[in-house]
Amino acid sequence: MSETTITIEGGFDHHHPAERGTIRLTAGFQGGDRSAVIARTTQLQTAIAGELQQLHDPASGPVTWWSANRLRVWSERPWNNEGKQLPLVHHAAVTMEAKFRDFSRLADWAERLATLEGVTIGGVDWALTEVTRARLTADARHRAVLDATDKATGYARSLGLSSVHPVALADPGMLGDESRPSTSNDAVAMSRSMKAGADTGGLDLKPDDITIAARVHARFTAS
Repeated sequence: MSETTITIEGGFDHHHPAERGTIRLTAGFQGGDRSAVIARTTQLQTAIAGELQQLHDPASGPVTWWSANRLRVWSERPWNNEGKQLPLVHHAAVTMEAKFRDFSRLADWAERLATLEGVTIGGVDWALTEVTRARLTADARHRAVLDATDKATGYARSLGLSSVHPVALADPGMLGDESRPSTSNDAVAMSRSMKAGADTGGLDLKPDDITIAARVHARFTAS
């Protein structure tokens, strides 16, 4: 009896609550006095950095990592609505990031920081720890292969065939034929959500679950 070739896509998605939240913010001022603008920005950045140093503990602290970029200083000469060029306006800014493991502390800190003059909150990036992501990725790949095998076995039985043997396994789009390419082999979807709470007036951080998705393309012969 001739063999029948079955080409299939297998997949599996893990959905896991976020474990880390990285807040992005900018500290900066603008004005006509360049030295004053730089001094105010430096003072604000130093104060924020001091708070982060107090919160920072890679093993168990509310902040597991933080960073501050170099101070950026630039100037511009704006125009008014009458087409007249105005005096120079000087700008200074420092971008900072802090990764929190304690989301309630993150909400409290972000809420207080948002009220400070010169601070702009850019948002929060949600993520898993490297250990969790690696574990879920490996398990999702394993289950994607099982899914492909189950599909191929089901198709074979529908054709009245009972013996199924794997021939090829590849990342999506790498079987070298018309197999439909997937958008991603192992995709990590990070939710970005930071919004004001309607009841308390504070920041209500509600991250969506992180999705770890695995897709494989497989070819089987059945007889």
